[in-house]
Amino acid sequence: MDKSRDVRVAQKVFMEYLHVTRGICFSDAEHMSKCSPIFISKLLEKVKDAAMEPTEGGEEVAFRSMVKKREMRDMRVSKALVRLFNFHPINEFEPFMESIGITPSEYEPFLPRDLMFLNDDEMLLNNFRVLCNYGIARTKIGRIYRDATEVFSFDQGVLASKLKALEDQGLSKTSVIKLVMSNPVILVRDPNAELKILHWLDDVGIQRDWLGRFLSAKKSYNLGKMVQVLQFFNDLGFTKEGIGKLVRQNPDFLFSGSGKMLFSAVLIILKAGSGKKELLDLFLNFPNLSVDHFTRNLRRGIFFLAEIGVSEEDIKKFVVSNGSILGSVQLKKANSLLTYLSVGKKRLCKIVMEDPHQLMKFSLGSKVSRLPKVDLYGASFKEKVKFLQSIGFVEGSEDMKRALKSFRGKGSELQDRYDFLVKTGLDPKDVVNMIKVAPQVLNQRIHRLESKISFLVNDMAYPLSALEMSQK
Repeated sequence: MDKSRDVRVAQKVFMEYLHVTRGICFSDAEHMSKCSPIFISKLLEKVKDAAMEPTEGGEEVAFRSMVKKREMRDMRVSKALVRLFNFHPINEFEPFMESIGITPSEYEPFLPRDLMFLNDDEMLLNNFRVLCNYGIARTKIGRIYRDATEVFSFDQGVLASKLKALEDQGLSKTSVIKLVMSNPVILVRDPNAELKILHWLDDVGIQRDWLGRFLSAKKSYNLGKMVQVLQFFNDLGFTKEGIGKLVRQNPDFLFSGSGKMLFSAVLIILKAGSGKKELLDLFLNFPNLSVDHFTRNLRRGIFFLAEIGVSEEDIKKFVVSNGSILGSVQLKKANSLLTYLSVGKKRLCKIVMEDPHQLMKFSLGSKVSRLPKVDLYGASFKEKVKFLQSIGFVEGSEDMKRALKSFRGKGSELQDRYDFLVKTGLDPKDVVNMIKVAPQVLNQRIHRLESKISFLVNDMAYPLSALEMSQK
């Protein structure tokens, strides 16, 4: 059985019924018959028994060829449908709703309770044709019906005047169509109140119809939220000229979720501790990519930093200082990058924190090579020298040589132990003298130092100065 052929037959019969029998204009009847496949399949389901081919015998024997059989089947389907329409009138609002883009699961609440024939709702058809004649695709009108049903109850001439009023706001017909499709409720509200965004565009030097270039009939927009974006830039300190330039360069600041994605990025940066100055700098030098990608990169970048061991506090500082870099690059996954580079988290963390621009080399799709192995002994030795110099040791002196010879462990630990001793209340100069006399004091872990000092001061009742005197 050729289902597609049955569908074509049903569409033709249904179109003739709507146009000839019900008096619906040809273009509307044709559209309804061709754009309501679910309704057509239900019709065919109702006449499937009548359409079944009879067994051979009698008059059918003379029509054994496939062509004749097909013609006979077409005739049976057609007659069965005509009979169905004559004795079982259909609810014409069902195929109409489906043909304008409303699914059967959606249109049930919209079906009139006391009407079955379209011609009985003259205002519905009149307003439907106004929208069609204006240039709105028939299959998209369902969105207007769902979001602003009252449009189809307008008296003669009201809808046309509302469309004209939108054009009078300085919008082209194409822009009005996009605006109406993305915001159907604008047809039932005051356009002056709804389109405050146009006055902002005037103020920042952008032609009103610029709006239509970026509207999509497939999306929805909150024009009030767009105004908030422009107000935000104004509060941030941008001049009107600056706002105009910024929005022209980055239209998605307004159109990506009506500013939702922009404010998501701003919220992340503010939570990190940024202020007006940092935000202003960011937008003055915003990277050449959409705000959607920037925000996603920023979120992934923060997660990346956490994965390689950067502390929460340092992540916040990093976002404040290098938010633009973090949002500019779509980073590889941390585990993959560690494998490619053949390094541990500590080393990668150090690389990124010392030079944030290194992140640009770790973008998704970029080729990453193994990093050369690090001379851990040499690096630790340099850290020890650097630490000793920072507390007053002279490079190459006997004191430094003796201290370097005595030190054990990592150079990075010395500073922490020195800081602990100073925090206990010891004078920094006395701590330096202690290190000169007995450098091995910094070989002890902080908890060991804490335990010994506690025993001396709390258990033995010695003053802290006794520790200083013992080294003299």
